[in-house]
Amino acid sequence: MRLNELHKGDRALIVKIHADKTLKDRLGSFGVIRGEEVQVKGCSIGKRTMEIEVEGTLIALRAEEAEKIEVEKL
Repeated sequence: MRLNELHKGDRALIVKIHADKTLKDRLGSFGVIRGEEVQVKGCSIGKRTMEIEVEGTLIALRAEEAEKIEVEKL
């Protein structure tokens, strides 16, 4: 499943990031890498953006960015 399919409070393990090098590098700088656990902290109206927590860091992602992150729900 993809990160954008999760709901507030859900936790998941990052399996793969389906993005170009630039986006992978940017996400990696925030700790969003394969094998890390993420928790969805909140979503905007219409799920256009979502807030996730990775290793204690809160990160806001656009829906199109979250769609590129494949996860396994925990």
